[in-house]
Amino acid sequence: MRSGRWMLVAWLIIGALAGGQRHYYTQFDGSCARIATIGITLASGPLNYIGLNPTANCKVPQPSE
Repeated sequence: MRSGRWMLVAWLIIGALAGGQRHYYTQFDGSCARIATIGITLASGPLNYIGLNPTANCKVPQPSE
């Protein structure tokens, strides 16, 4: 089970590196779409380097008047 934990940690670190190379952290504006894109990039890990370019769009409902 220990090797599974290390594989998960390595997977997430590789995803974090991919997000850094795409400058997701320097262009952070706090929007829902940016947060979701960073999360998906972290979760997809090494798949980022074989052509996967995950992005997300969020539509937050506006309050009624």
